Amino acid sequence: MSLKREEVSKRIGDRLREIRLSKGLSIEKVANGANIDYTQLSRIELGKINTSIYQVYCISRSLDVPVPHIFHVLDQGE
Repeated sequence: MSLKREEVSKRIGDRLREIRLSKGLSIEKVANGANIDYTQLSRIELGKINTSIYQVYCISRSLDVPVPHIFHVLDQGE
């Protein structure tokens, strides 16, 4: 079974928020480090928008985690 676009966005967003909060980082700090507006990061975390791979890469750099650490949630519970 493959995931729908909305489910992919939601899982990735949830994972980003989980990592950010586990590191005690504010949404503003992570967004600033990724060179995006904090409102955009908020929408990404909420799964409201389908963002680019490049932006996920930038966010992962700001969170100091490897990209695969974010995407592994797509293989869970299909």
